[in-house]
Amino acid sequence: MEEKQREDARSAASRVERPSRGVGPAGGASAGGSGSGRNNVVVKVGMVGDAQVGKTSLMVKYVEGKFDEDYIHTLGVNFMEKTIALRNTEITFSIWDLGGHREFISMLPLVCNDAVAILFMFDLSRKATLTSIKEWYRQVRSINKNAFPFLVGMKYDHFANFAAEEQEDITKQVRVGGNFSFTFYFFRDAECVMIMSI
Repeated sequence: MEEKQREDARSAASRVERPSRGVGPAGGASAGGSGSGRNNVVVKVGMVGDAQVGKTSLMVKYVEGKFDEDYIHTLGVNFMEKTIALRNTEITFSIWDLGGHREFISMLPLVCNDAVAILFMFDLSRKATLTSIKEWYRQVRSINKNAFPFLVGMKYDHFANFAAEEQEDITKQVRVGGNFSFTFYFFRDAECVMIMSI
């Protein structure tokens, strides 16, 4: 059954119409707009990180405005869009979420190619997910050297309950992210604080 779900995910991802560039007018290379005189721009954002760090939850929270507490592991690639209006421009965020299990690594180019930004996500309550960011970064950069990197620490509410020594240990590891020129954000499960700033 899982193999069938994987095939369905691959098939769906291959049928999705992607913009030719990470940022560009929707549906083509010219800066046209709808009859309303608005410009339409598509911004592709990729999300990577280990399984169960909260990638899909963050995406659903941003697109649908709700937080889903039920964990369903991503088989392959999830894709959602959200359009916002900013002055005379409609910006469509095309958000791509790669399942965190290593069996899906072959689909990484779907998520990273032409992306303007990549969110490198980890679970603040599981240090191993932060440690693996270095490898995620290496693999993403081999595909897309130009995307803006953001380091996103999820489950801050769990982290806040840790002993001070453990918090300091994780914080030291996060500082290593500075070597990769990351912009860093923390999120709480239910609130996704600062989601709009990303």
